[in-house]
Amino acid sequence: INGRSVNFMVDTGATVVAISAADALRIGLAYDKSNPVRVNTANGVAVAWRVRLDSVRVGDVEVSGVDALVSEQPMPYVLLGNSFIGRFNMQREGDQMVLTKRY
Repeated sequence: INGRSVNFMVDTGATVVAISAADALRIGLAYDKSNPVRVNTANGVAVAWRVRLDSVRVGDVEVSGVDALVSEQPMPYVLLGNSFIGRFNMQREGDQMVLTKRY
């Protein structure tokens, strides 16, 4: 994210990329300058901050202007949600999910 390394978990049920506040601080994301919003999560209602990521890169593929939420809830991974995944065609091949970038 924005040129910094994070550990992702693909979450096709997440509307946007979701980042913990700890990861956001570690990668230098100034989320606290945005407005807080209430969001529904698997763990109930939480407060998060809506941000726009300059870039998200997975392997050789990079996408610009990706919507994300930063949550103060601890998370073991950044959730790679549909604000990123939705820019791709998704196809399952056996036990693999193959994403092909839409142009």
